[in-house]
Order: sequence, then structure tokens, then C-alpha cells
Amino acid sequence: MTSKIAIVGAGPSGCFMAQSLGKACPDVEISIIEKLPVPYGLVRYGVAPDHQGTKAVIRQFARLFEKQGVNFAGNVNVGAGDAADLSLAELRDIFDVVVLATGLSEDRRLGLAGEQTGGVYGSGSVTRFWNDHPSDQALAPEFGNQVVVVGNGNVALDVVRLLAKGADDFNGSDFDPARVVTSVTDIHIVGRSPAHKAKFDAVMVKELAKISSLDVRLDAPLCGTQDDERLQALQDTVAAAAPNTAKTVLTFHFGWVPEALDIAHNCVRSIAFRSQDGAMKTLPCDSVVTAIGFDDSRREFVGDGDGVIERGLYCAGWFKRGPRGTIPENRHDTQKVAQRIATDIADGIAKGHAKPGIAALKDRFGESIVTYDDWLAIDCTEINAAAVGRCRGKLKTVDDMLKAVQKRRNAE
Repeated sequence: MTSKIAIVGAGPSGCFMAQSLGKACPDVEISIIEKLPVPYGLVRYGVAPDHQGTKAVIRQFARLFEKQGVNFAGNVNVGAGDAADLSLAELRDIFDVVVLATGLSEDRRLGLAGEQTGGVYGSGSVTRFWNDHPSDQALAPEFGNQVVVVGNGNVALDVVRLLAKGADDFNGSDFDPARVVTSVTDIHIVGRSPAHKAKFDAVMVKELAKISSLDVRLDAPLCGTQDDERLQALQDTVAAAAPNTAKTVLTFHFGWVPEALDIAHNCVRSIAFRSQDGAMKTLPCDSVVTAIGFDDSRREFVGDGDGVIERGLYCAGWFKRGPRGTIPENRHDTQKVAQRIATDIADGIAKGHAKPGIAALKDRFGESIVTYDDWLAIDCTEINAAAVGRCRGKLKTVDDMLKAVQKRRNAE
């Protein structure tokens, strides 16, 4: 009897999970179930649109569906509430094993009064808007001339880079030309950690040095740069700046904790920070972008170290361990969970009444399920819609995605 496994979420954790399960227990039926009609989650909607090298992992994931027999069932919402197509309990009745790999999407808040006002944006929401996620098209952020980015990790530098680049700097990306920000003249990136504990990588700083219209500055001299590749890269970028040709000035601030927002007429006017020694700094701004991670406090399920929630129900990726680690780190995490699932299957977790798996989903939802072949039609539509200098023009609504699917089906 073939065990039926459902993975909820078609992002990197879900795809790595399918890879790992295919190796750990090759005789199972694996289906990836995704709320959207399109796969790849964070790779498609979270990775910066000008980082096409990182997005290239999609080619590896495509082999799951094209060569390794993994099923893709898109446009199926598993969860609770009226918006769900299928409850978790119903899914578990259909599959022997269910793995939750839906990731996290809620931006962590600063905890300051007024941060829900206009002009204060979470980096996750902003990045999804820039990446044309259907759920974030209403955001339409207005950054103004002066932007403060709170946080000093790689996501913060992604935001800074995308704000600072000019239209010609996005050639080869999938960044919609209409999304390019041209208004910003001053960016302040502020982190609570001292410089030597900042979480950005050297390669991210070096990307800033390639933006000819950007003047990079420090609010205070750096110490110990010769022993830190990241800080040396930052120092070199500052030294190489050409202020006479810059359209945007970027200033790094280290060791400042957000203290208060100044809000007037439902708009942010400034943000105040406090240092460890009690000094205060206030930065005028037209907008604030928070890049301090994702909120994992609302996770309904928490698994153990092997990702076990309970017998037959598992979790992986950020859903399992919180918003920590890069896309490649998810691969190692899923290998551990897959080994546990393989052990549990060998111990008889799937014995008894045979469950129908993907066949039951197809019987229940019929043509509303978006298959992998349907996704290829969406993919082709987007590639053909690419603007000059772009690699694709993403469909921004679920309705438009489903229209592309129906067009493909009608042509068969």
C-alpha cells in the first residue's frame, strides 16, 4: 500500500520537503498543495526581484514536478474559516501524512504607538508588493523623499537597494517598471545592534557600491574593519562614493533603538531613537520601512525538534522553527523531518484503511485545481508579457492567473 503524503505550501520549504521525502521514502505519493495558483512561494514573492540568481533555484524545484512524480495542486486553500476550501482535519482524512510548510508572512511590529498609520510599512509587505503578490496589490506604498529603514540585516539592505536604484539598474529582473521608486533622495538605515553585530552580509554591501547614483555615508566612524569582511566592505563603499553624481544619500546608523514615531494628520513625520547610553536621535522622514523579521507568535502548531506536531502531522521550515535561516538552510531542516517521517511510515503510521490522497482532491475540486501544466501556461504568459529589459511580467491577480489557465485548457 502506497503512503499518501500532502505538503501544504509550495515555497522553498515545501519543495525541499518533497525532495527530502523522495529520497527518504521513495515509494510514497507526494502532493504539494498551494493556496495560490502558482508555486514557489518565498522564491517568487519574497526574494528581491533583482536577485534573479537566487530565484534560479526554481529550476531545481521544477524537476520535482517534471521528473520526480510530485503532484502540484494549486488554488486550494487549506486552513480554517470561511475562506478555506479544505480544513486541516479533512486533509488528514485524505492523506496518511500531512506536512505544514506554509512559512510566515506577518511582519514583526516595532511596538510603537502610531505604527499602523500611513507611511509605516513592513518590509515583507513591501517586498511582496514589489514582487506582485496578489494579496498585497492594495498596499501601493508612498515613500516620499526621506525614508528610514529600521533593521540592519539582508532584508533591510534589499529594501535600501531597491529604493536607491534607477530604472536602468533593473534590466534582467522581473521588477515591474511601474514599481520603480524615483522620489527618494535620502535613506537612513538604522539598526539596534552595534556595527560589528549587524546581520548583513558583505556581498549585500558590495551590491550597494555598484549603484552609481548612490552616496553611502556613516553617522559615526567604524572600528575594527580590518577584522570584519562586512565592515571593510562598508568602509570601502563609503570611500568610493561619488557625492557629486549621487541622486540618493544613504546613511548607516548603528546602535540605535526605535523609541517613538511622530505622527501628524495620519502621516509619519519623524522617528526617534535611543542609544544604549541614553542619547536621543530624531530622523525626519516621509516613510518608515521596518525590516526586523517576521512575527511567529500566531503559529497555531509547534512541532518538536524533528518537526512532529502529532502522529501523522508534521511541520517544516519557518513554520517549524520560526523566521530564522536562509533558503538553503531550509534544505537541511527538511532532511531531518523527512527522516522522521520515513521512520514513522516504516513503523506503521499508514497501516490500516488505504487513504485516497490526490485522487480525492481531484474528485472534490475538479477543474478548480491548478495543475503543474496549468502553472506552465501562467509561466509562459508572464514571460511573453515581459517589458523591455525585463525577464517576465507577472500576473498580479488570481483572476488573471486563472484566465491564463482557462485559455490553455480551451486550446487543448
